[in-house]
Parts: sequence; structure tokens; C-alpha cells
Amino acid sequence: MLRETDPQASLTLWEALLPEQAKRLPAELEAVDAYLDDERFIAPWRALFDRRLGRPSVPVDTLLRLLYLKHRYGLGYESLCREVADSIGWRRFCRIGLEGRVPHPTTLVKLVGRAGPGVIAQLNTALVEKLAADKLLRGRKLRVDTTVVEADIDYPTDADLLEQAVRKVGGLVRRIKAQGAAGRTGFRDRSRAAGRRMKQLAHSLRRRGGEAMAEVDRLTGEVAGLARRTVREVQAVVRNARRALGRQPDAGRLGRLVGELQATIGHTDRLLLQTNQRLAGNRVIPHRLVSLADPDARPIRKGKPQHPTQFGYTMLVAEEERGFIADHQLQQGNPPDGPQLVSAVRRVAEVTGRVAATWSGTAGSGPPPTTMRWPSSAFGGSGCNARAG
Repeated sequence: MLRETDPQASLTLWEALLPEQAKRLPAELEAVDAYLDDERFIAPWRALFDRRLGRPSVPVDTLLRLLYLKHRYGLGYESLCREVADSIGWRRFCRIGLEGRVPHPTTLVKLVGRAGPGVIAQLNTALVEKLAADKLLRGRKLRVDTTVVEADIDYPTDADLLEQAVRKVGGLVRRIKAQGAAGRTGFRDRSRAAGRRMKQLAHSLRRRGGEAMAEVDRLTGEVAGLARRTVREVQAVVRNARRALGRQPDAGRLGRLVGELQATIGHTDRLLLQTNQRLAGNRVIPHRLVSLADPDARPIRKGKPQHPTQFGYTMLVAEEERGFIADHQLQQGNPPDGPQLVSAVRRVAEVTGRVAATWSGTAGSGPPPTTMRWPSSAFGGSGCNARAG
């Protein structure tokens, strides 16, 4: 059940006994508190909860302020809840009474996971629109650039990814059989065999020379063979588990496990394909899979000496003259900056109501001339000067 606010948060005896000095918020939190009191920040959450049924949710105004503190000070969920519980000022900012309970960290994790990227995008859009309406975000000048958002993964190798896939498939099969599905279907877990090959590969990497690389390729091929046999055997487990799921369609946990197993099999097939290409001598593989936990992450080369190759995503960021991020777009891989520029300037113009008079970006992020004037038809308004630097 949706709770937009808690009217009882400030009506306790302890709140009345606080001195006026303790009731005053710091200037920054007071400004943010007033800014978050807007219907546009409440509306995206209404689609996630019923108005009358279910357990009462954390009040939305409290949740928004907790998330602001988390991102403002770079806190984890556990440290956030601990700091809020220990601070009168932060309690008052989050509208949690002195006698009230701070939400548990796992509750916040579930709420953010339930919201997903869709609600977060709506909140960002609402914030940019409010800044533009209050004339704080003007968008007269824009600096457009791309940066890498690194995924939380280790440096990937084909052998390591295949070993992870074998281990993950084995764990999923055990969990599916524990749910009573495919109990009599034969399956051999090759996790230990793959792990032994990885230890041998690590010892081989300590040596130098062509013999070591030949040994690495041989062990990588052996791990690929184990993964290939695992994929063949697990197909029978999937078929029998789906039959069991058909007999009990309300088994949500079993359905999720089967779906995850099928996705892992697809990723393993993809890893086997790219491993075969690499062992055949092809070192440049487009759309390379670099993580089982984050399949959308890609290898990105930006030419940085300290980080020649990064793994994750690229984000196009349009920053206006006051430092506000007026537009951002997360992209898979490393698409060229040029085609994205006009779209970014157009999106900012739709929010602010004016076309940026000047934009700046790295070389290659715009049309070839150093200085030019965009035609008015490009944005549906007056032209604008462009500068690349």
C-alpha cells in the first residue's frame, strides 16, 4: 500500500521538546528538502503500489530523502541507515520521528530494485524539468562529452568466463533438483575439473615465452571442452524441468531458476563461439561478452595510457554552464560521438525551451568545421553557434 508521507512523524512529544536550534536543518538540506516537496517526484511511485491493499510502504518523501543522502555522501545502504538513526538532523530531513524506526537496509534495496531504471529515469526527467522551470537550468552553453561507466567486474579472460559458466550451470542444476524438478535426470557437475585447469593456467602464466602461451591456449581449449559437454548434458535437465513447471505453473521460484539456467546456457554458447575464434587467431571480436553477471557490458578503448581497455558502458553527458547535467544517455559499447550530438542538443532544447547558443566537445564530436551555424530546421528554432575543441 502506497504511503506518500507520514503525517505523524513530527507530532511526537520528543519533537516538541527539542530546542529551536536542534530543529533547524543545515542550509543545504533545507534547500533540498523544500525542492523535493513537489508532486512530480511522487507521481512515478504510484504505479508501483496499490492505494489501499498490502502492507504500508516506506513513505515516498522519506525514501527520496534517504536516497539523496546515500548518493550525496557516497554511503552504502547499511551505513546510510546507521547514520540516519544516529543523527537528529538527518532524521528530521528524512521526516523520521525521534521515536520512529529507520527503514531496514534490505527494505531500501528491494524498493529501489522494484522501481528499476524506469522510475529513476522519470525522477531525473522531473528534476531537470523543475530546474528549467525555475530558471536554474538555462542551457545557453553546453559541454558534450562521453565517459566510461565501468562495470563491477574483474578483468575477463575466455578461460575464466567459461569456468564461471560451468560453475554457475552446476549450481543452478542443484537448485532446480532441490525444488523437485528433473530429479532423475543425469548430470555431471564439472566445476572441479574446470577449476583444476584454471589453477594450471595460472601457473603457466608465471612462465614467459611461446611455450607458456601455447600451454595457456591448450588449457583454454580443455576448459572449453568441459563447458561444451556441460551444455550438452544440461539440455535434458532444462526439458524435464520445464515439464515439471508445466505441472505446477505457480512455482515461481522454479520458473526463475529455469529461466536463469536457459540464459546461462545461451551465454555459454556465446562464450564458446568467441573462444573458438580467439583460439583460431582472431583477436578482434565485435560485441564480445565480458561478464556473466553483466552481459551488456562491453570492452571499451578510449586511448587512456593508464587504462587502455575498460569494461562497461559509455555515457554521453551534456553539462550546461552552471554545472547541471541537462541530458545523459547510457550506451552499450563505444558508439561514435558525432551522431549523438544533435540528438543531445535537441533534447536539452525541448526541456529548456531554447537552443544552446554554444556547445563544446572533443574533436570528432561534431561536424567537421571548427565553427559553424546550425540551420534552424535542425532544432525547430533559431540557429546556434557550434565550437569543437
